[in-house]
Amino acid sequence: MKLTRITINIEQMGGVPCIRNLRIPVATIIGLVAKGKTVKEIIADYPDLEADDIQEALLFAAKAVEERQLPIVPER
Repeated sequence: MKLTRITINIEQMGGVPCIRNLRIPVATIIGLVAKGKTVKEIIADYPDLEADDIQEALLFAAKAVEERQLPIVPER
């Protein structure tokens, strides 16, 4: 799957992955979703975004951690 809504430009936001050349980092979107914000709420806060932008940010995040080992502490 090709991600078309995620852009990386070293001259914008220091090369942080953003949504469609907007100054909205993917990490910001992922953080909002993690805090329980709905797509509707995120778009209300960031009216330049579209629902597909949020979906692609989630896909990008999933790909970024795919097949990596994360330091998760087991429950005791």
